[in-house]
Amino acid sequence: MPQLDQAHRLSVAPMMDWTDRHCRFFHRQMTRRAMLYTEMVTAPAVIHGPRDRLLGFGPAEHPVALQLGGSDPAELAQAVRAAVPYGYDEINLNCGCPSDRVQSGCFGAVLMESPALVADCMRAMAGESPVPVTVKCRIGVDDQEPTAILPRFIETVAGAGVTHFIVHARKAWLQGLSPKENREIPPLDHDLVVAMKERFPELTICINGGITTLDQARDLLARGLDGVMIGRAAYHDPAHSLIGADALWGEAFAPDILDVVLSMRPYMEDHIAQGGRLHQITRHMLGLFQGRPGARHWRRVLSEQANRPGAGWGVVEDALEGVTAQA
Repeated sequence: MPQLDQAHRLSVAPMMDWTDRHCRFFHRQMTRRAMLYTEMVTAPAVIHGPRDRLLGFGPAEHPVALQLGGSDPAELAQAVRAAVPYGYDEINLNCGCPSDRVQSGCFGAVLMESPALVADCMRAMAGESPVPVTVKCRIGVDDQEPTAILPRFIETVAGAGVTHFIVHARKAWLQGLSPKENREIPPLDHDLVVAMKERFPELTICINGGITTLDQARDLLARGLDGVMIGRAAYHDPAHSLIGADALWGEAFAPDILDVVLSMRPYMEDHIAQGGRLHQITRHMLGLFQGRPGARHWRRVLSEQANRPGAGWGVVEDALEGVTAQA
């Protein structure tokens, strides 16, 4: 397992329907050091649902963090207790997702309005966890004033022993904006997150929101932040945002993009041999050649053929032909 020291310098955000175990294994072929996050899993789902399907992952994915959703301290403690045997390196509480489904369950971004409850949740989680428990939050919600609410939120939750915060540098508007709009419309305030690190130097403060390149990540780290979390860019253009990322740790690992594809072959073949579908893996790889010659051919072949019965490695080879022919 890679050293966890400073694993947070770069991380890939938890993204619903995207960062499943296949996506994380794929991302791991491009960076050995970045922290990878699961999709958010609700505490009731962990308690009552199919745990191996929800929580299982492979040793090659380390370091990997589990993100939980919930607002009941007892439920969250029970979920953490159930997750511990799976061996995650970190357990994170979602205080940032603005979706209607999350609001109706009284968790996600709406928890920005209840810092004392978040503190109770984190105490309960920490009591069951042998690994760090962390919080991912927004700078505020709705009509809250971020410069007032964010430091109060951090101070209250840190009082429960939390030392690591990942701050999405946008407000969440719980009324009037869709989840997609909440990722794009509220203005970014990176300066406020930097100010939080200056105000709480003893805490680990990481930033998320609007970061698409490794150069941006370096600039934000240079401003004193402890870590940078990349979201959609790591999914839609993974090569550009993840290959070479290990240089942030002073390491030279930066595989050739074709070698990344070839490294996926044993994993794909094993998945198919166990009854899985090729598409379950390749759907996460459509953006690998984004902006490069042959990218359209790559996407088209995988999109049209990977979900067909019997699809296997040959489909990937066909997709690669268009890339290598035009490279």
